Amino acid sequence: MIYLQLFWNFFKTGLFSVGGGLATLPFLYEMSNNTHWFTHADIADMIAISECTPGAIGINMSTYAGYMTGGLFGGIFATIGLACPSVIIILLISRFLEKFRTNTYVDKAFYGLRPASIAMISAAGINVVRVALINITALTEEHDIAGFFNVPQIILAVALFFAMKKLKWHPVVFLGISAVLGVIFRFAGV
Repeated sequence: MIYLQLFWNFFKTGLFSVGGGLATLPFLYEMSNNTHWFTHADIADMIAISECTPGAIGINMSTYAGYMTGGLFGGIFATIGLACPSVIIILLISRFLEKFRTNTYVDKAFYGLRPASIAMISAAGINVVRVALINITALTEEHDIAGFFNVPQIILAVALFFAMKKLKWHPVVFLGISAVLGVIFRFAGV
């Protein structure tokens, strides 16, 4: 039964996550809230691992989430569920490609879908920041303003952002640097 649930949830995600892999994030957060298969912190880990591995980030995240939830077959069913809508839509569109190219309604629909995908990706980015860089529990439950910000991770994120813009190295290099610094920070108790 869990495999069908994974397939169906990721099918819906694949059907409506317009804008690429990061557009799946709002659906993953909703899935986390509704099913409790994984936490918001797990989603942050999914992003990190999906960015480090070859392939499309959405597919990687669905495989990871499915595997966490239902093992090997869970990963397979979640991945197929996410990819299925795209395959179906591409097959349908390819049959009518010439008509779609010049269709005014299709052009206007894409005009509206672009800002929607940006909004979904931005909302997901804000959720990642909330999980990775701030500690809401410290403020709401412990009333610890100083503990609200995860200062080492904020410094690392800002430093890596500017290093990526300045150095133009391959993103994998920065992911490797981040992983090494994470290990060092954790062992140092930072």
